[in-house]
Amino acid sequence: MTKQQIFTVKTSLIVALGGFLMGFDASVISGVVRFIEPEFNLSKLEVGWAVSSLTLTATLGMMISGPLSNAFGRRYILRWAAVFFAVSAMGSALAPSFSTLVIARMLGGFGVGAALIIAPMYIAEIAPPKLRGRLVSINQLNIVLGISVAFFTNYLILQMSQSDLAWVKTLGVDQHQWRWMLGLETLPAILYFGFLFIVPRSPRWLLMKGREGEALNVLKKVSTADQALKDLEAVKASFVTASPKKKVPLSALFKPALRIVLFIGIVVAVLQQITGINSVFFYAPMIFEQSGIGADASFSQAVLVGLTNVVFTILAIMFIDRFGRKILLIIGLTGIAISMFVLAWGFHKATYSLTEESIENLPAHVDRIKLEPLAGITFNSDVAFKQAIEQAFGTEEAKRVEADLMAAATKMNALLVLLGIIGFVASFAISLGPVMWVLFSEIFPNYIRGLAISFVGFINSGVSFLVQLVFPWELATFGSSSTFLIYGLFAAAGLVIIAISLPETKNKSLEELEGMLIR
Repeated sequence: MTKQQIFTVKTSLIVALGGFLMGFDASVISGVVRFIEPEFNLSKLEVGWAVSSLTLTATLGMMISGPLSNAFGRRYILRWAAVFFAVSAMGSALAPSFSTLVIARMLGGFGVGAALIIAPMYIAEIAPPKLRGRLVSINQLNIVLGISVAFFTNYLILQMSQSDLAWVKTLGVDQHQWRWMLGLETLPAILYFGFLFIVPRSPRWLLMKGREGEALNVLKKVSTADQALKDLEAVKASFVTASPKKKVPLSALFKPALRIVLFIGIVVAVLQQITGINSVFFYAPMIFEQSGIGADASFSQAVLVGLTNVVFTILAIMFIDRFGRKILLIIGLTGIAISMFVLAWGFHKATYSLTEESIENLPAHVDRIKLEPLAGITFNSDVAFKQAIEQAFGTEEAKRVEADLMAAATKMNALLVLLGIIGFVASFAISLGPVMWVLFSEIFPNYIRGLAISFVGFINSGVSFLVQLVFPWELATFGSSSTFLIYGLFAAAGLVIIAISLPETKNKSLEELEGMLIR
């Protein structure tokens, strides 16, 4: 690697740490929900709110972070994102009530929104065209690493809480598992804040502000002197054409010239979330518990999901500049649709019944007398079985025993469910996960990139919020089979749209893409 490539990769890795924090902050809640639901006596929608509240403020954060980054710089906004991550982690871990926990999580959402938008934008603005796809994908890799680390630390804390080690009891890990899960993020957030001080400002942002000399110095660090001068002139020419000194209103996004890129952006933004990825990431243990494998096994299988996510994201980084964005999306969406249909079939064929033997093996805290109306009855859907549990135990106690009863009563092909989830995550990780942010950083012209990415990011985050919010309610109301069938149908519809409307963007400079896509 050349000196310039080393500098570009190092800078991209530092900036992409925001993706790691985003992935950890968003998915760590997957291990928390089973503890806070009975502790705070939450309804299914309140459980959904605990998970999705972060995404709500992330949606707002994405809307404002783009314009703010145009005003104050990409690096400046990322520093504030690090501050929000740290404050949110400490506040969540110490939360005395459900409302306090939600407020702390919502603060973290501002960091998530900024990191999702600004990190890939910054990397795209310093990366040469031949490396841009892979370097922008580093941010997605860090997101999935954060998700995987969150799954692993959740599992590790759960296992440690069951040990007799003295330091575990001294630190309260055995009594406050979910608080330790949430608080671990504080340290990497502080490190991220410090590392950002050695990152240069974006050269394209410097040119937006008329600081040509500083921009040229940064460009010389990421490419040869001759190429830096060529890039400088190309960016200046794109700004002159677009009149960048004028404030760009939101209405500019809806001009006929941007119709194609805006349509592509909105479709991909909606598709990435409507296929259910955050339902899987943020509720992985809950989903696996539905298959009857028990709490400990559900946490360990969530770790496997995280590892799959990492492996296939790495493959996406390897292939995205070789095969192109469109082919990866087509392959991934096909896999997503098939995997969701497999999950729907697996849960559709499940039955639920409590035998004398399974009742005897239940934990001591489950009241056997209240189980008498359920013994020997076979239920053909998870919804009917859960309703019977609630009728037998009452709403509050049912929340404490549901996981144990599901593990004891479920008769289904748990391996089929695991393969369906793994297939879905692998398909997503090699396509919609990294490709979406690469496309967003490529297809919008320089003068409106910050505003445009914020807008489509807002849509993406808004859909994500709704999917996360209603997922526990969907499982309780429609059942697992119908929920996953809906996700599969969305993926199939998206496959058709992508195959027809998406052009290929690989190996083209941002300015070349602007000339090709903007009419």
